[in-house]
Amino acid sequence: MSEPLPLLIDDDDDHVTYEDYLEWEGSERYEIINGEAFMMSSPTVEHQTLVRKILVKFDAFLEGKPCEVFPAPLDVRLFPEEDKSDDTVVQPDIFVVCDKSKLSKGSVDGPPDLVIEIVSPSNTQKIMFLKFEAYLNAGVREYWVLDPEEKKVQVHVLREGRYISSAYKKDAVIPVSVLPPFSLDLKTLWDA
Repeated sequence: MSEPLPLLIDDDDDHVTYEDYLEWEGSERYEIINGEAFMMSSPTVEHQTLVRKILVKFDAFLEGKPCEVFPAPLDVRLFPEEDKSDDTVVQPDIFVVCDKSKLSKGSVDGPPDLVIEIVSPSNTQKIMFLKFEAYLNAGVREYWVLDPEEKKVQVHVLREGRYISSAYKKDAVIPVSVLPPFSLDLKTLWDA
């Protein structure tokens, strides 16, 4: 994922909602977490190459199955409110949705089953912590953080209201717990 940058809000009420977000104009991409807006920088070629490789593998596995895989940019409203007062809207790099009722015309309304975020060296610890907490609180069943520089993946699987975490190195095969028997061979992601 590209580096989110804090957005400065000019008015006195700096708590941003999805309704506010929909009124913004321009080509910039933003995420909102707990009412705080973050501008996202453009992804790198390496980042987009990883997104493409992972997306192709998930898409092939999900052919003919009820779940669907999506890449960013697509708004994911983790805690949707009918009046659009919800204040957490993210754009995960890759995510899987198995409940088609969450798919609306302009967004995904509710937590995905699986989220994959690809970090860059410029990602802040704050944004990674905020996303971890948001995904956990929303009930995202499986959350991956892929680090292309270190060639490793941190996998968090939701069990009894908390994440159980595992680390995988560059040549591991990761079982996708929400999509058995699918697994991802990390060796196929990195350049030789």
